[in-house]
Amino acid sequence: MYGKRTPRNIMVLLLVTIVTSLLVSASAWADIRLPAVVGDNMVLQSGMKAPIWGWADPGEEVRLSVNWHRMERRTTADKDGKWMFEVKTPPVGGPYQITLKGKNTLTLTNILVGEVWVCSGQSNMQWSVQNSNNPKEEIAAAKYPKIRLFSVERKVADTPQADCKGSWVECGPETIPGFSAVGYYFGRHLHKRLNVPIGLIHTSWGGTPAEAWTSPAMLKTIPECEPILKRWKDAVANYPKAMTKYKEAVEKWKKDSAKAKAEGKKAPRRPWAPFGPGHPHSPSGLYNAMIAPLIPYGIQGAIWYQGESNASRAYQYRKLFPAMIKSWRKSWKQNCFPFLFVQLANWREVKEEPVESDWAELREAQTMTLDLDNTGMAVIIDIGEANDIHPRNKQDVGKRLALWALGTTYGWDIVHSGPLYKSMEIKGAEAVLSFDHVGKGLVAKDGAPLKGFAIAGADKKFVWAKAEIKGKTVVVSSDEVAKPVAVRYAWADNPICNFYNEVGLPASPFRTDTWPGVTIDKK
Repeated sequence: MYGKRTPRNIMVLLLVTIVTSLLVSASAWADIRLPAVVGDNMVLQSGMKAPIWGWADPGEEVRLSVNWHRMERRTTADKDGKWMFEVKTPPVGGPYQITLKGKNTLTLTNILVGEVWVCSGQSNMQWSVQNSNNPKEEIAAAKYPKIRLFSVERKVADTPQADCKGSWVECGPETIPGFSAVGYYFGRHLHKRLNVPIGLIHTSWGGTPAEAWTSPAMLKTIPECEPILKRWKDAVANYPKAMTKYKEAVEKWKKDSAKAKAEGKKAPRRPWAPFGPGHPHSPSGLYNAMIAPLIPYGIQGAIWYQGESNASRAYQYRKLFPAMIKSWRKSWKQNCFPFLFVQLANWREVKEEPVESDWAELREAQTMTLDLDNTGMAVIIDIGEANDIHPRNKQDVGKRLALWALGTTYGWDIVHSGPLYKSMEIKGAEAVLSFDHVGKGLVAKDGAPLKGFAIAGADKKFVWAKAEIKGKTVVVSSDEVAKPVAVRYAWADNPICNFYNEVGLPASPFRTDTWPGVTIDKK
């Protein structure tokens, strides 16, 4: 059996344990490691030098070899232990293999080369395939092994993070149900049209505002964002007191809920956690944890579906949203990559008369963002749901985003957008409107009279107008407005409208006036 444990034996055993622990720890630290986004099953962006990076001991030599040609490259980890290669991607296709050697060896397999897109935003981007239209049929048909999926774990951070949790998987009925529906339908459309592998990196969080996705450095440079940063500073200062009150409220809620249950009544709503550290709405909190770890992975571009959480501050969004896009581009250092976004859908009750609308103003802010180079906007004013902020028809959303990509990023000669307002000319009692993206012609859906146009004179009182398509223009008038000054189209939360081009893409809501809106003072 075992001998008697003397103090000397115990000391030797302790020393052996400590040394073994240190050796294991040193070995673990010495091993080269990779960020989650660089791994098996990934898609490398074609036509570029794809960054492959990771960590090792400072000064450790790291070697890289690939199986598409004979080569070995070497680099040395810097003082912080970081190393990086820029690898010229092989022809589109695969599978390929990459081997990395330091004090350990890592072999990455089943790698494809094609088109890589980041899919981000709030709940309508997070909305899954299993919750979209026809989920059973869509999931069963999702057998696309050359579409690869990467989902970033939802997390908040105070500072930019170097890594995240996630892994690349092949698209199939087993992996697609919980993936972003908009991201998948966008990627599927591109895959079918381009016939190349598609990599989709999904990083989104429901209910979050744009400032949470914007880099700290960029927020500090935008005057319109000062109220956001002040609100956050105040929230952090008040957080301890707010948390005390929150915990007290939760205890009361537990007692009230138990009492309600015992009495067969509906339980009260649980109190909301206070705004403060770790909150997903914190400025830059999601950029730090869910965008920064992806950089500098090689991408073609990004698609974005967000805005609902900023609708009450639509005028501020005019500056905030472009700033967010610029912050990504600046951080990625990959030139002015394509950034395609979804305009807010129609939602809420239909109004019988022309009214002001924060959602209309947010859509306007989104449209104004098209002034930023290499951006595109999918209009979905016709596929929302009055009683649900999460419309199930994500197939058309993905397709319309893909049309923008095909018509701009990939240079296809197609009509990729519905009509966008360009200019107005007043002729007597009529306003003559011109548009971009007319295609072969303008149409009223189903051949019905045009709906959704309103007109006003200098008194700023809008009334419903008669609108007629004449060639490539729309002529708007009303017997109630002898001297028109301004025209609006689909300017409401949930407008009744039917203006399209001949390929069936809806016109974007717009207004010709610049009169102050309902969100102009909301910060």
